[in-house]
Amino acid sequence: MMSWHVDAPGSLGTHPLVRRLVPRPEIGANELLVRVLACGVCRTDLHVAVGDLPVHRRNVVPGHEVVGLVEAVGTAVDAFKPGNRVGIPWLHSTCGVCRYCLRGAENLCPNSTYTGWDVNGGFAEYTSISEGFALKLPSGYTDNELAPLLCAGIIGFRALERADLPEGGRLGVYGFGASAHLATQVALARGAQVHVMTRSKSARELAYDLGAASVQGAYDHPPELLDSAILFAPVGDLVPTALEALDRAGVLSIAGIHLTDVPVLNYQKHLFYEREVRSVTSNTRRDAQEFLEFADNHHLRVSTMPYPLSGANRALEDLAADRVTGAAVLVP
Repeated sequence: MMSWHVDAPGSLGTHPLVRRLVPRPEIGANELLVRVLACGVCRTDLHVAVGDLPVHRRNVVPGHEVVGLVEAVGTAVDAFKPGNRVGIPWLHSTCGVCRYCLRGAENLCPNSTYTGWDVNGGFAEYTSISEGFALKLPSGYTDNELAPLLCAGIIGFRALERADLPEGGRLGVYGFGASAHLATQVALARGAQVHVMTRSKSARELAYDLGAASVQGAYDHPPELLDSAILFAPVGDLVPTALEALDRAGVLSIAGIHLTDVPVLNYQKHLFYEREVRSVTSNTRRDAQEFLEFADNHHLRVSTMPYPLSGANRALEDLAADRVTGAAVLVP
């Protein structure tokens, strides 16, 4: 099969992804062999490729928003059969026995592993997943539309939950890419008023089209104080900007796995009146199930830009340069 590997993380100008022909994955008793139909290109894949995140596996195959067909199953698999359509997300495994797993916070498991970082992912023609972490997919979506739901959608959903938005509240969204445009639709469906701050002209147009109450530049103030905000852009300079826009007792949820350094905060200006900052660390399988159930019951508009599998480096370059509206998706 053909697959892309991060041999040595580096700048996009060096084309850090290297294409190879390698054997198909071998599967264990509890695993599925999956033929990739579509794989979303997440900003985390960009962080892995350029070295913003430490190397967890040498020569790893990125990609953790995988929609595929089950080609074969291990001898102990019960829930899936060959021919089933399946989703492969970021969370690949947890230990199941630590205090975090036992209290329902498996996303904090110290022994957790991740698709496209610790194990090979979906920038390939085939990949594999254990039965316990594979996802059943909602109906009514194409393969390309489903792919971004498996990380951008799920992590945006968790970020929205962490933002503790009151019913009918005012939500600020900073950055408007793959995850933000899906979380915005969830918030709107729940009756929220959404204000979007982003630098991309095409993203601003999409935000208005989806129903945002206002759209302005990334560092601009929304027209009213916010009950909650989500920072999707990996830009630490936006943290004080977002905090200044919060009303009393407002919550800022930071959705990314990587963030540039946060400037010094002024207690009175940014944090007083019980304003909070919360990070988001991966997601649990329960988050995934709840979000995919929501997507099944409330059809989401998923904006995608397809690329052939051979165009993986170009997809990363376009993502880094804000040339992607919605989500980039690789299609073998």
